[in-house]
Parts: sequence; C-alpha cells; structure tokens
Amino acid sequence: MVDVLYSLVDVTQRFDQIILNPLYICNLDMTTMTMKSCFEFIYSIDNKVLDRICKTILHRIHHQVNELTVEQHSMERVLHTINYPALHSLSFIDFQEDVLLKYLTDNTALRKLLTEQITSLQIDVMDKKTSPSLPRTLSTIFAFVLSLCKRLIKLSFCHLYHHLTNCTFDLSSTNCLSSTLTTLEITVKTFDDCLYLLDERLSCLSTLKIHVDEIAFTSGTIDNTKILPKLKHFTFWSDPRTLVYDNQILPLFRRMINLEELIFFLSIIRIDSNYIDGIQLYDDILIYMRRLKKFVFNIDTCVIKKNIGIALSSNEDIQRSFIGREYGPVGTHVETFSGENKGRGHMYSLPHEFNGGMFDNVHCLMMTDIRPFEHYFFKVISQSFPLLKRLYIFNNEPQKEKQQPITFIKFSHLILLYLTSAHVDYAKQFLFNKHCHLPCLLDLYIRYESLAVVTNNFTNDGTRRTCDKLTSLHVKEPFVPPENFHQYFPLL
Repeated sequence: MVDVLYSLVDVTQRFDQIILNPLYICNLDMTTMTMKSCFEFIYSIDNKVLDRICKTILHRIHHQVNELTVEQHSMERVLHTINYPALHSLSFIDFQEDVLLKYLTDNTALRKLLTEQITSLQIDVMDKKTSPSLPRTLSTIFAFVLSLCKRLIKLSFCHLYHHLTNCTFDLSSTNCLSSTLTTLEITVKTFDDCLYLLDERLSCLSTLKIHVDEIAFTSGTIDNTKILPKLKHFTFWSDPRTLVYDNQILPLFRRMINLEELIFFLSIIRIDSNYIDGIQLYDDILIYMRRLKKFVFNIDTCVIKKNIGIALSSNEDIQRSFIGREYGPVGTHVETFSGENKGRGHMYSLPHEFNGGMFDNVHCLMMTDIRPFEHYFFKVISQSFPLLKRLYIFNNEPQKEKQQPITFIKFSHLILLYLTSAHVDYAKQFLFNKHCHLPCLLDLYIRYESLAVVTNNFTNDGTRRTCDKLTSLHVKEPFVPPENFHQYFPLL
C-alpha cells in the first residue's frame, strides 16, 4: 500500500479518486514486507517513501483511517504527524520488545490513543529466542496493555510468529486484568500459562486462540476445575508430544460447557493404553459440550506398550468408531512398528473438499513412512499439491528404484524443505537441479553428512543452482565450514 501511495498519489486526479477512496484507505498498512526465510520477515519502509507520505498525504486521509499497521522505525512519525479520530484498530509489527515497552510507558500520545480509542490491538515481536529478558519483558507488556487499554475487545499477542517468539507469563505476581477483552489470540510457552489466562482474570473472554509450546505437568497451584460458561470459541494448538492429555487437557475441555466451536491440534503419547478414537472423543469431550456447532481436530497418538498383552485398534476399528456420530468427514491412519512395541494412530477432520485428488488449499505437508518414497511418488505430490510451500520428509530408508528413468519435477512455490530426518537419497532427489526445480526455496534443514555428500564437499555444480538461492540453512550437528562453503551459499 505504501508504494501505491508514494508512486501514484498526485499523478492524476483520477488516480487520486481511486487511491484515496475511503474504502481503500480505511485500512492503512505503513509497512513493506520482505521474506528472508520461511519464518523470518522484515517489515520496513523506505525513508523517502515515509517522508512523502507523512508530509503530503497523511493530512488528507487521517480522518478516514480505521485500522493502522506500523513497524518500529516509522511508528513515531506516523502516529505523531497527525491525529486519527476514526482509528480503532492498531497493529505493531516487527518490534523489539524493549523498544515497544518504552513506547508504551513513555509516549503520552500513544498511551492516550490506546486508552481512549483502540478496541483491537495486534502486537508481534520478531526477536529470535536469544534474549534472556524476552519472556519477562513480554509478560510486562501483556499486563501493561490490558491495564492501559480501557476499551480493548480483541488482542492478538505474539501469535503471528509463534515459531520465533514465545511468551512466558508470571501472572500470579502481576495485576493482569481486563473486564472488556472478549477475543484473545496468543502464543505461550507452557500449559500453566494457558490455565492462568482462564482463571477469571479476563472476565468477558469468549474466544481464545492459543498456541502452547510445551504441555508438561503443571505446577498444581492453578485451578483446572472451575466451569468456563462465557467461553464460546476455543482453538488449541501444540506441536511437541505430550504425556498429560488424559490428566490435564481433558479436564480443561470439560470446563467449557457452553462452547460452540472447538479446534485443536495435538500430538499425544500414551503408555499401555489404546489410540484415541471417535468413541473416546465423544465420551471424554463432546458429551460435555451440548452447544457445540463446529468441531475440527488433528490428533496424533503414539502408544508405547510396556505390557505386550495390550491389543491396539486397527485402522478399521478407528474408522468404525466415528460411524453414527456427527463428526463430519474424518481421515484415519494406523501404523504399527514391529519389534518396537509401539504404534501410531492419526485421526483428523477433513474440513475441506478435495476434488479429483487435487489439494489446492494445502501449503504444508509432512511425509513419514517405514518404506521408501520413490521418485515417481514425488512427481504425484508436486502435481497434487500445486501450492505447497513447506515439505517435511521423515524417512531413513534408501530409495530402491534408482535405475529407472527419472522425470523432471518442479515445486513452484516450495519455500522450506526439511530433510534432517531423511536418507541422503532424498537430498540427491531434491537438490540436483537436473532432477528437481525449486525456484522459491529459501530454507533447507539437513544433516551435514548428507549435505557434504550431495554437494561433493561444496564443489558440485549440479546442486549449486539450488544452494546459491538459500537464505537459511539449518544443520543440526556443529561443523566447521570449509573454505569454499560461503561461496557455495552466498546468501547465508
């Protein structure tokens, strides 16, 4: 948007009528986003562009702006150039947490705006997990925002970039209250943090979307039994596997007796128990939620059998467990690992319709198997997932059909490729440009041994074209880069 304002305003009267139309200008985004890697974005604005907008354009549109997005370096000029009488929504993007805290505490004009006008606020910091002060500072910012914003209804806090930033709360020692907030989107570190947010500090909360980085045993000091009658919409997402689904997550769900929408994504470990299935979901969760209208789930259960006499459900058993219940379309998959006394059961909602084997809406795909993925299979994947941006491969089995003619494959939109848990054959398949074309690839996760083999110690011209575009390389093992390493990866 800023480029349009800078380039086209005052060119012709007709352009001005189009660009300065209230319907277009009401949501003013004063940032330009550059993607450095899949999870790293740079938000900025050129100084010359900023000067022109602040000096010649803002005074013509300020009364029409309802929503405003600013980044750290331009915020002071944008907010202090002029007042925004109709502004009710504000987004702070790509801020350092200490800088944002200073603005919130010291800037009188900003404090007045937040106190008197703002009903919707988004805060996202982009600090990578390096600063020891980050959790404490973010907790302070969160509490301060709730106390300052007297009209706040919706808050999105560190939710956009949960891969990069986590918030750790110590709300037991913080006066963190709000009687107006109804919607909260947030990323936190522990399950305790989630329970803190649901202990009546936010008395009007009806919608909570929360990403929890770690679900382990709680401190035991937080009440996880009190009914939550006002909560209507709950989205709960956690990536690492947890052992406390039965003891802590289920009791939380059962408190939400008036819930109308439940969405959750969990990876669970169970010991000497069976996979979660449709019957258990109904008996353990849904029977407590009589008003539920929408239920979307993705549950991956890993069962470890210490008692080898326990029989695990088959895929057909789990499919049958959903018959006769109003779950909507459901997918299931069961995988047993012979000799390891463990199994994996995956069940998930199918909220989208995929016609003709085309998965147009899918941007992220994780592939795992105990059998190898052959080249032809990736050809099918590239055609069936045309907009795929992230591909994770977990397979340590070597490919068997290496002598067959190889057809050329192209993943036109792939940004991230994860091969850390994959055999070197998959690195050969994807990194050689004669086999595969990855025009947008920025992030590569790989073992150093595989990388050195495929690139022939960073001398192979056949993989250079793919590697010289990478802006982010993630190698798990520590290594000393050889002399020609940085020439091979010039953008790192």
